[in-house]
Amino acid sequence: MNELKPLVLERGTAGVPCVIGKALDVIGTKWTFLIIRDLLVDHTLRFSELLKSLEGISPKTLSLRLKELEEQGIVSRMIYPEVPPRVEYTITEKGKQLEPVFIELKRFGLTL
Repeated sequence: MNELKPLVLERGTAGVPCVIGKALDVIGTKWTFLIIRDLLVDHTLRFSELLKSLEGISPKTLSLRLKELEEQGIVSRMIYPEVPPRVEYTITEKGKQLEPVFIELKRFGLTL
């Protein structure tokens, strides 16, 4: 059986990278969290759909954030051989693991 070991929140050890810090390095940059949110809700979106839903983001920033998320295995990109080419972004199983974090942040946000 593959059981998850219970985790306890604690300070890190000096000289050892903090795992929370590592996670924030991946998802904590501006716009990244909202890109993941949209893909968790819709599962698959085209670049133009993401651009439209994230009011204020530049195409260059969106492209950069999607590339970073793809490199981390949180988002996958599928290019369809059509004219013009169609590109879709999908949340991966690794990315879906973030959903409980988003739900708890929403729960907290409702109290503000």
